Amino acid sequence: MTVSLKTIDCVFPLYCNPDTDKKDLFSATGSHHKKPNLNPGLLAALSKAYGKKPTPEEIFYYIYAVLYSDTYRTRYAEFLKTDFPRVPFTKSHKLFIEMGKLGKQLVELHLLKSPALEKPAARFQGKGDNRMEKQRYVEEEKRVWINASQYFEGIEKDVRDYQIGGYQVMDKWLKDRKDRVLSLDEIKHYCRIATALKKTIESQDAVDNLYTGIEQDTIPINLAH
Repeated sequence: MTVSLKTIDCVFPLYCNPDTDKKDLFSATGSHHKKPNLNPGLLAALSKAYGKKPTPEEIFYYIYAVLYSDTYRTRYAEFLKTDFPRVPFTKSHKLFIEMGKLGKQLVELHLLKSPALEKPAARFQGKGDNRMEKQRYVEEEKRVWINASQYFEGIEKDVRDYQIGGYQVMDKWLKDRKDRVLSLDEIKHYCRIATALKKTIESQDAVDNLYTGIEQDTIPINLAH
């Protein structure tokens, strides 16, 4: 996972691989097996609450879902601007698993590996040379024009406006290719991005419905364990 705070990018690997020749942060001298890069206090608290030890992947997917909750983002907006996100963990194992499933769906969407992307929500239409000249969005038509005769259709306004890292994803992708002829792979890629964002918005609604129950009963976690 990567977390960006203004100009600082921090990378948090889920596992650390051992390297007996090095003694740095990502080494695990004395072991030849990869180790979860998770605080023992977190693992102990979750294991006690759930009656079983969750896998690192389950924890990662749960966190990923929480970070995509609009309720969470709004409630802690000011705090998130200045510090690392602090994630509340529900005492309900069932809720933990349900959130994790949504988190996994989001991860697969953002890696563009989800089966849900096989039927794109957007299509490329019109005749021309596929040159990205000047984009123009017509909300009533749900179309993003790239020149006078060609456009992507099926682009909802919320998809068009969706931001990640302060940028409108769909807008920036095309701006980065201005004055270029889009290849067939690039056209397909843009349609998959549009579909991924549409599915992301749908998943976020489901995440918010579950998030309400999370803060009602959370696990006290001693990270100094």
